[in-house]
Amino acid sequence: MTQPQYRSGTSRRSFLRNVGLTGGAGAMFATMGALGLAPTAQAAQREQPFRALSASDFTLTGRAAARVVILGGGIAGLATAYELGKAGYDCTILEARDRTGGRNFTVRGGDSTTDLYGNTQTARFADGHYMNAGPARIPQWMITLDYCRELGVPIQVFTNVNADAYIYNESAGMTKPERYRTAKADVYGYVSELLAKATNKGALDKELTATDQERLVEFLKDWGELGDTLTYEGGERRGYTTVPAAAGTPGVLLGDVPTASAVLASGVGRYFSFEFGFDQAMLMFQPVGGMDQIPKALTRAIGAHRIRTGAAVSKITDTGHGVTVTYTQGGRTKVVEADYCVAAMPPNILAKVPHNLGSGVQSALEAVTPSSAAKIGLEYGSRWWELDHNIYGGITETDQDVTHIWHPSYGFHGERGVLIGYYNYDDDADSYAKLTPAQREQRAVAAGVKIYGDKYRTELVSSFSHHWRQTPHLEAAWHDTPGGPDDARYKPLNEPTGRVSFAGDWLSYTDAWQHGAFSSARKAVTALHTRVMTA
Repeated sequence: MTQPQYRSGTSRRSFLRNVGLTGGAGAMFATMGALGLAPTAQAAQREQPFRALSASDFTLTGRAAARVVILGGGIAGLATAYELGKAGYDCTILEARDRTGGRNFTVRGGDSTTDLYGNTQTARFADGHYMNAGPARIPQWMITLDYCRELGVPIQVFTNVNADAYIYNESAGMTKPERYRTAKADVYGYVSELLAKATNKGALDKELTATDQERLVEFLKDWGELGDTLTYEGGERRGYTTVPAAAGTPGVLLGDVPTASAVLASGVGRYFSFEFGFDQAMLMFQPVGGMDQIPKALTRAIGAHRIRTGAAVSKITDTGHGVTVTYTQGGRTKVVEADYCVAAMPPNILAKVPHNLGSGVQSALEAVTPSSAAKIGLEYGSRWWELDHNIYGGITETDQDVTHIWHPSYGFHGERGVLIGYYNYDDDADSYAKLTPAQREQRAVAAGVKIYGDKYRTELVSSFSHHWRQTPHLEAAWHDTPGGPDDARYKPLNEPTGRVSFAGDWLSYTDAWQHGAFSSARKAVTALHTRVMTA
């Protein structure tokens, strides 16, 4: 069905005004929904595809685009300016840091940071090597990939799960690491054996029919690699000490199958469920050349002249007919005036900024709590994890305080590479943050040596550690929104307050993902545009 066409924007606006005068605001809004200018009541009850704005939204109605000041040049702020810019809005972004991207931060050689403890670091990574200090992977269902496509950002596979990566639980008494594939084979094998035997002894008679039980046992025999006696005895899924090769080398299976009790005591099974998570399941992707290719592309599309970096917001005032934002830049106090404002700063930082938006906004901002997370990039002179361990990408899991060790998913077979030596959070991240960068490196390397051996120390060339809770103007890796973003206490943030709207991944159900920032920005853009079109 085609939309009604009008000869001029003025007639369309007059038509809507007449509808409003005759049937009231509700009728006018419903009519706008039919024209594609606002969501209908029915559409509001279900998720609708985002309708990108267009300059014709104004040219066909005779309206003028508004001026919008956007606070924060992270993904939410950039996406807001990018989408509004499609319709011709005059956008200005104020970003306190010296670069855009917010928590999307790719560290390369020459990059420098100073944390809130006063630690200054300058990365010494070789050309072409980097660490994604913030977001590093993108599930294929997230709209982040849609923006990569639209902005021309090439992507490549990020190896989130690798059967040859390691698991090492020191507290469980493990004296050497175990391959993921071996741990999975043992856990699945014994779970299958126990369930299959329980089924055969009638333990599930009340739950399943005899036919269902037969089908379950057949499944378990395959899933757990069980023998005819429904006993797990190991097999090729565990791996080989000598891999199959040419004639005369059939391969030697990995021996020393542990007991079921030992497998359960090792705790290795706790790591398997994460890959079933909707936001963690393979395949996953990353931009070629670093995650910051996304904010760089957004910045180019918006126009660098619309972005003021080093601009720390110090006051927000809704004047009733517009918004005035005071900020400092280069030691000078400045003011920007606009018709509307979209606040896309971290809520914990925004809560510190004086404003006249009311106690409801302030209480809502203060109810959102920041979380800690950290990473350290360890650059090595050789890719020994590929050469000696046959590990290409993927994540090693450990109960040591480094938590996760990431093998790079780029630069395969190169001369050197950058491992993520720890990706930890909460108390572990805070504990490392209190150390000097050299001490962080020493502690992280000591943990890695237990898993990989001496090359984890001897091949090290440089390191760079980044802690989000101690990063100026951000002070959070992500945020906890008690009760969820739709909780009543956050209503002042989910709806415009005067002429100020809010956006950020923390106002979504995918906090800590760029998808959340993009989707929240789209929501704010749609609401603002609807308001402008109905004014």
